[in-house]
Amino acid sequence: MAGQRRRFTPASFKCTVCGKSCRSAGGLTQHRNAAHPEPPRLPDVTNGQPADNSDEPDLSPPPTRSPSTPCDHDGYDLPAGAPPPPWDERAPDDFSPFESRAEFELAEFLYTKEEMSTKSVDRLAQLLAALYPDRDPPFADYKDLYATIDAIQQGDIPWESFSVQYTGPLPENGPAPVWMTETFEVWYRSPLAIFEKQLANPDFKDEMDWAPKRIFKDSKRQFTDLFSGNWVWDQADKIAAESPENHGAMFVPGVFGSDKTTVSVGTGNTEFYPFYGGIGNIYNSTRRAHREGLSVMAFLSIPKTTRQYAASKEFRKFRRQLFHSSIARILQPLKPHMTTPRVTRCADGHFRRAIYGLGPYIADYPEQALLTCIVQGNCARCLSPSDDLDRESARRCLEHTEALLDALSLKELWDDFGIVGDIVPFTSDFPRADIHELISMDLLHQIIKGTFKDHLVDWVEEYIELTHSPAEAKRILAEIDRRIAITPPFPGLRRFPVGRGFKQWTGNDSKGLMKVYLPAIAGLVPNEIVQTVAHLTEFCHLVRRSVLDEDTLLVIDTTVARFHAAREIFRLIRPEGFSLPRQHSIVHYRELIQAFGAPNGLCSSITESKHIKAVKRPYRRSNRNKPLSQILLTNQRLDKIMAARVDFTARGMMDGSLFAGPPIPAPPPDANEEQVDNGVVEGPTCLGEVTLAKRHVRGVSRNVHDVALHVDQPRLHELIRRFLFEQLHPDRDAPATMAECPPFAENVFIYNSARAVFYAPSDVCGIGGMRHERIRAVKSWYSGPSRYDCVFIEHDGDADGFRGLHAARVHLLFRFKYHGVDYPCALIHWFSAHGNEPDPDTGMWIVKPDWVRGRPRDPSLAVVSLRTIFRAAHLIGMAGKEFVPADELFNFSHSLDAFKVFYINKYADHHAHEIAF
Repeated sequence: MAGQRRRFTPASFKCTVCGKSCRSAGGLTQHRNAAHPEPPRLPDVTNGQPADNSDEPDLSPPPTRSPSTPCDHDGYDLPAGAPPPPWDERAPDDFSPFESRAEFELAEFLYTKEEMSTKSVDRLAQLLAALYPDRDPPFADYKDLYATIDAIQQGDIPWESFSVQYTGPLPENGPAPVWMTETFEVWYRSPLAIFEKQLANPDFKDEMDWAPKRIFKDSKRQFTDLFSGNWVWDQADKIAAESPENHGAMFVPGVFGSDKTTVSVGTGNTEFYPFYGGIGNIYNSTRRAHREGLSVMAFLSIPKTTRQYAASKEFRKFRRQLFHSSIARILQPLKPHMTTPRVTRCADGHFRRAIYGLGPYIADYPEQALLTCIVQGNCARCLSPSDDLDRESARRCLEHTEALLDALSLKELWDDFGIVGDIVPFTSDFPRADIHELISMDLLHQIIKGTFKDHLVDWVEEYIELTHSPAEAKRILAEIDRRIAITPPFPGLRRFPVGRGFKQWTGNDSKGLMKVYLPAIAGLVPNEIVQTVAHLTEFCHLVRRSVLDEDTLLVIDTTVARFHAAREIFRLIRPEGFSLPRQHSIVHYRELIQAFGAPNGLCSSITESKHIKAVKRPYRRSNRNKPLSQILLTNQRLDKIMAARVDFTARGMMDGSLFAGPPIPAPPPDANEEQVDNGVVEGPTCLGEVTLAKRHVRGVSRNVHDVALHVDQPRLHELIRRFLFEQLHPDRDAPATMAECPPFAENVFIYNSARAVFYAPSDVCGIGGMRHERIRAVKSWYSGPSRYDCVFIEHDGDADGFRGLHAARVHLLFRFKYHGVDYPCALIHWFSAHGNEPDPDTGMWIVKPDWVRGRPRDPSLAVVSLRTIFRAAHLIGMAGKEFVPADELFNFSHSLDAFKVFYINKYADHHAHEIAF
C-alpha cells in the first residue's frame, strides 16, 4: 500500500468540458453535462435573535417543541404571533394542468395506484370515447396522460447529470483497462430543492422539529427523534458560535443513505446504486411511514471490470474515490447555506432562515467501511484492532485521522489503524462534518440479519453438530424446525411451514425468525445458548423502542454485558473469539442513541423499503432497454403527482366527496377486510379500543341454546347470566348463585373476528402511532381448521408489565342486547401465570390454562366485556426436552390445544415487548 497519503483538501483543476474550476481527488475529474450554475438564493439575514443554548436542562415538565424565529420572505423577523403569509394567490378551483379534481384523481389512479400500462391506458381512452361519443375522454391516449403529468409544476425537480473519469497514470506496457478510459455518469437532483420541498410540505407541519429539544419525564432524559439527541444540540452550538447572523436560524441536517440493489438476477444481474436524502427535522415515525420523508436523490455509477483487474489496487482505489467524489459533487448545492442562512418556506407557512448540514448516514457494514475509509473488519466508530474489536478504545475522529495521515505511511495506516489512507471522504469538503461521527446505527443489518441470523442461528446449528452424533444432530435440528413450523398464528407473524429450510433469507424472514426462535431451541441446547439468544433478542427490542429514557439505557448496558458473558459458550466452535464488526457494533448503541435519538428512525430497513418504490417498481414498468432513464422519469412523475396532491389538499381543494349529488350508500362489509390481520391506523393518537367485525355470521340461529350447540360451548347460557349479574351488580364481590343471576332469552349474534386498535409507536404504525390487528374466533379459517386466538385482558392498571394483565383464549365473539343496553362480549378460557417471575433463560412469562377445580377436563371459562380486552396475545407451546409428534397431520392449528404449558411471546412485536415484560 505504498503511495501518496490522503489529504483533506482536494486539488483544483480545470474542467475539460466547461473550463471552470472544480474539485479533483484520487485521479478523478468530474463535470456536469452543462455549465455549473449557482442556485438562486434569497437575501441573507443578519438580525436574528440569539438562541438559548444553555447546557443545563430544565427539569420542569417536558418542554414543548420550541420553534425557530419566523421571518418574512426577505429574512426580517416577524412580530410574535404574526400569521404566516398565504401560500399563493391561485383560484381555489385551479387544478392546473388538469381541468378538474376528477381529472387529477383519474391521472393519479391510472399512473400511481394501478400503474396501468400504456396499451391499457389507450384502450381505456377508446372505451370512454365509445361510451360517451358526445364528450372527449379526459385523456386522448397515454401520451396525453403523460404530457399532462409532466406539465405539473409542483414538485418539479429535474434530473441532472455529471461525468466522472479516471485521470491517473495509464499503464506503460500494454493497453489500458477499459475502466481507465471509460466515462461514468451520475444522475442526481438538487439536494437543496429536495430539502426545501420537504421543509415546505404542509403534510409535515405537525410532524417536524424547528429547533433542538431535550425531553424529560420524571426528571429523566428521553430520546426519541433526531432533534432530541445531543448531536443536533452540539451542531446548534457550533453554528451559533460561528456568527451572530446565525442566531435564531433553523438548523436543517440532512439524513442520507445508499445501498446497491439488484432488480434482476441470472443473465441480466441488473444493479442500481440509489442515493437517498431527506431532512432530519421530521419525526422518526414520519420517516418510517415512507411519506417522502426520504427521497431518491441520485443514482451513483457502478464501475465494473474483468476479473483480471477487479482486485488491482488501482481499480479498488478508483471505485472508492468515485463513490466519495460523486456524493461530494451531488451535495455541493447545500454547501453555501451550511454557513450562511437561506430564507426558506416551511410546512407551517412561515419563512425561516435555514442553515443546512450533513447529518446521520444510514448504511450497512460494507457501506460503512466504504464511507469511513477503513479496512474491512475494523470498526467505523472506534480504534479497536480488527482482531480484538471488543477491547475498549478511543473513538475515531477527523482530527485523529488527519494527525495519522501526516505522520504515517499508507502501509502503517492500513496495518496499524485500519485506515485506507489514499481516499478523500466526501465529508472533507463540508463544514462541521466528520464521517466517523455521522455513521448511524443499523438494526436490520447489524443486529437482526447480522448478529442474530448470520451469527447466532448458524452457531447454534454448528454447536449441535459438534456436540452430537450426526444422526442425533439431524434429529435435534429437525425438531427445532418442527417447533418453528407449528407456532400458532398471530397478526403480522411470518409463517415458516418447514422451519428454517429455505436458502434466500430476506430481512423480514430474519425478523420473523427472531420472534419465534427462542421457544424452538429451549430445552434442546444448553441454557447458556438460550440465554445468549434471549439477551440479543431483548437488546434488539429495547433499542427498537420509539422512546428510550435513561433507565432504558441502563437496561441496555446490562443486557449487552449479559450477552457478552453468555456467548462464551460458543468459544467451543469459535476459539478465535468474537471479533466481528456487526456484533461488536452493539457496544456503540448507547452513545448513538444519545447522539441521534431512537434507532428506529435511522435503520436501513427504511432505505430498503424505498428501493421498492424508487427502483424496483419503476424498473418493472420500463421496457428493460436502458432502464435508468425510464426509472428517473417515473420517479419524477410520481413526485409531481404527490406534490400536486399535497398542494391541492393544503389549499382545501380535496375536501369532501369527489362525487356530486346525494351520498353514495356505503357498500356492504367486505369479507376481504376481515382477512387483513394487521396494519397501520392513519390519523392522530387516540384511545385504543376493541370492536367486533362489521357483520355477524349469517345462517346461524340467534337462540342462545342453538348458538351454544353451534360453537360446542354448553355452558354459554350460564356464563352469560353470570356476566349480566356482574354488570348489574359491579360492587358485589362474592360470586352469585345461579338463582341470583338474571334470566336470559335474548338474541345472540356471533362474529368471526374483532378489531383491536392500540397505540404502538415502536411498530409499523400511522403517524399518530396507532395500529390495528384482528382477533379471531372462527370454526374454520381460510376453509381450514379452526382458529381461536389469545388475548391480553387488563387486570391491574397499577402493576407493571404482565403482572397487570391476564392471558386468555377467545372461544366466541358475540353481541346481545339486554334491557336496551348493547353488550359486545367474548367467551374466554383463562390462563394463569406459572411462577412470580419470567423464565430466567428465555425472559418470557410461562402460563398454564385454568381448569375447573375437581373437573380437570373442564376449562375455566367466562364471559367478559370486549372493553376489558387490550389486544391479541401470542402464546407458544413449551416443549422443553420432549420432542413434538412428527406426524404431518399435527400442525400449527393444534398447538394451543396440544400443549399444557406456554410461553407468553413478548417478542411477537415491539408493543408486546413493552407490555408483557
